[in-house]
Amino acid sequence: MSNARFAGKSVFITGAGSGIGRATAERFAADGASVFAVDVNAPAVDETVAAIVATGKTAAGAACDVTSSASVKQAMAAAVAAHGGIDVLVNAAGVGRAIRFELMDEAEWHRVIGVNLHGPFHTTQAALPHLLERRGCIVNVASIAGMRGQAYNSHYCASKAGLLNFTRSLALEFATRGLRANCVCPGGVKTPLVKNFTPDGDMEMHLLSYSMSPIPGKWGKPEDIANAITFLASDEARMINGIGLVADFGVLA
Repeated sequence: MSNARFAGKSVFITGAGSGIGRATAERFAADGASVFAVDVNAPAVDETVAAIVATGKTAAGAACDVTSSASVKQAMAAAVAAHGGIDVLVNAAGVGRAIRFELMDEAEWHRVIGVNLHGPFHTTQAALPHLLERRGCIVNVASIAGMRGQAYNSHYCASKAGLLNFTRSLALEFATRGLRANCVCPGGVKTPLVKNFTPDGDMEMHLLSYSMSPIPGKWGKPEDIANAITFLASDEARMINGIGLVADFGVLA
C-alpha cells in the first residue's frame, strides 16, 4: 500500500533497526512521511534508512540509546535539523525475555524497565515542544503483556503496563493542547525479539498456554502492527486518544 497521507509530516521512530520499528519506518515512508529512524544498533538502523532511500522516499537516522536522556536529546536535535520538526513520535524500541523471577537479578530488571519505560519518558520529553508546536501525536508499542500478567515475564509485564498507563495519562494531560497519545498492544508477532521468550525446560507450560494465539501456529507480522500504528497516527484516528489498541488474534477476547 502506498499513498501520501503523511506527506509533509516528520516521524521519529525508535527501535527502527528491526522488527516492528523497521516495518513502521518503511510504512510511514511509503505513506509520504520523512522518517528519522533510531536504534541502539547503528548498522541495523543504517540498513533501514538505506532500504527506504532506495525506494525513493525520505529517511535519515542515527544510533541512539533510549535509556540515555543525552543520547535521545542528541538524536532528537538531529531529527529536527534533518526534517524541520516532529509530527509523530513512535516508541517501538523494546527488550525482554522469559526468565524465572527467582533467577532475575537487579541488572536484568533495570535493563527492561530502562528501555521499555524510561526510553519513552526520555523521547517524549525531548519531542514534546515539537509535537505541541505541530499538534502531533505519540504512538507507543506496549503489549498484551501490559494488560494482564504472564508467568516468567514479570519485568516485561511491569514495563508494558507502566507504558500503557503513562500513555493514558499523557492523553488526558495534553488533550486540550492538540496532542494525542495512544498505544498498540500486540500479541505474538514474529520479530527477532520473539526468540528471547522461548520457555526453557524448567518452566511450567500450562502457565503459559493461555497466552498463546487462539489460532494454532498463527503469528502476526511486523507489518500488521505497522498498519495499526500508522492508523493511530493518521487524521483518520483524530478522535482516538488514550487507548490501548489490542492486536492479538483474540487472545484477550
